[in-house]
Amino acid sequence: MEKIKTDSNIAVKKYYDSKVKPKSRLEQPGKYPFTRGIHPGMYRDRLWTMRQYTGFGTAEQTNGRFKYLLERGQTGLSMAFDLPTQIGYDADDPHAEGEVGKVGVSITSLKDMMTCFNGIPLDKVSTSMTINATASTLLSFYIATGEAQGVKSEQLRGTTQNDILKEYIARNTYIYPPRPSMRLIGDMIEYCSKKVPQWYPISISGYHMREAGCNAIQEVAFTIANAVEYIETCLERGQKIDDFAPRLSFFFCCTSEFLEEVAKFRAARRIYAKIVKERFHARDKKSMQLKFHVQTSGESLTAQQPDNNIVRVAIQSMAAVLGGCQSLHTNSKDEALALPTEAAVKIALRTQQIVGHESGITKTVDPLAGSHYVEYLTDKIEEEVNKYLRRIDRMGGSLAGIERGFFQSEIRQNAYRLKKEIDGNERIIVGVNKFTDSADEKQEIMRIDDSIQVKQKENLANLRSSRDNKKVDSALSKMKDAAEKEENLMPYILESVRSYSTLGEISNTFREVFGIYRPKESF
Repeated sequence: MEKIKTDSNIAVKKYYDSKVKPKSRLEQPGKYPFTRGIHPGMYRDRLWTMRQYTGFGTAEQTNGRFKYLLERGQTGLSMAFDLPTQIGYDADDPHAEGEVGKVGVSITSLKDMMTCFNGIPLDKVSTSMTINATASTLLSFYIATGEAQGVKSEQLRGTTQNDILKEYIARNTYIYPPRPSMRLIGDMIEYCSKKVPQWYPISISGYHMREAGCNAIQEVAFTIANAVEYIETCLERGQKIDDFAPRLSFFFCCTSEFLEEVAKFRAARRIYAKIVKERFHARDKKSMQLKFHVQTSGESLTAQQPDNNIVRVAIQSMAAVLGGCQSLHTNSKDEALALPTEAAVKIALRTQQIVGHESGITKTVDPLAGSHYVEYLTDKIEEEVNKYLRRIDRMGGSLAGIERGFFQSEIRQNAYRLKKEIDGNERIIVGVNKFTDSADEKQEIMRIDDSIQVKQKENLANLRSSRDNKKVDSALSKMKDAAEKEENLMPYILESVRSYSTLGEISNTFREVFGIYRPKESF
């Protein structure tokens, strides 16, 4: 008889019974090691933040979509940036040609950020920004936008992704080599702990590694290994674990392997809590709590029969909630084809609202606790993750593992296994390799044309002719001097932003000092 396995290759028995002795049987929600949730009441007290990932075209268009979603019950903002913004190029840079506004909003200066949040009070809303290599600049734009609204940095709430290690592993929107990039991250964490205390300066992300092809065990292992690297970076700078660890956050993917995903989140909380307490000797329980955002799996969406994606997203969102997430983005049904339309994004938001208000799964904490199978998977995932973590430690940590291509190789191998299973019909994808239709209905999709780049170029020309360019040059020169030393760069980036230096000018200044990262061609 053919063996049945989970997506992570864990063998599944015909049934599980009381012989399973789960580690969590005496644990309580809100108490160490937080397997059952970081809060005693979880969603009985407050639902997760419904934070739809949004951004396209111009700042004006994105502002309109933000307001559309807030008016329909979204409870937090999540900002998507175009590729030039992610890798530090202004819209008029030749490297930006053809990409302005295409996969996110184009942000080139403080003016763009102010336009994005026009009419949206930053002391009333929490904002997540999916930005990494240029995170320090985008956060500075956000802080300065708050100042323009009369909102102090101490009042700002939200998150910057700011996880550069996973860029080298899976996503590739890096600019500088790893070590100066880690310095910028350390500067942000240190600065936010003092000046932006309600902000999460980093969201350590397993999502992109999972989308690139790793399994649930690898996702947790590689994410926590990266977290260890960030923690050690901060400790080496003289920071104390309980001063910054409460403001570390995480970002995971959720696929359709329903029960394994629930177990994955439970195991991740327990593993992280033990590491922070036992390895780094934290005393504050908030330091030990793995607080995480979830996005449903974009990779699982299909261009064929896109309405099926609504069902996939509903399954994945329920798994995220049963796993105890703090915030959630539900993908839209058309995202395998294009950026989501208003109609599609409304269905995605309504999916969360139905799960939260109609499903009944929020009425008790950790409702799948005690399931023999879920408890077995939780313990098994913990065991396998710890094997990976020990292996990575022996290599010298995440940076060393990245430099030798370990993570990249592991992800490629698993991605190849999954592809073979789909091609061989061992893994069924409804509408793709089984239950196909001869002709799918046409889908209305959103299109972003190149007129946005023309407009952004005009805006930049106007900005450069109207600002005080001597002030800009002075701010950038001071920032460059600080980069060549060991000072915290955040105050200098902020001063450059306030002078209306552009994103590209700031990034190019750092390119001069830090250089750019060129990955090895093969591992």
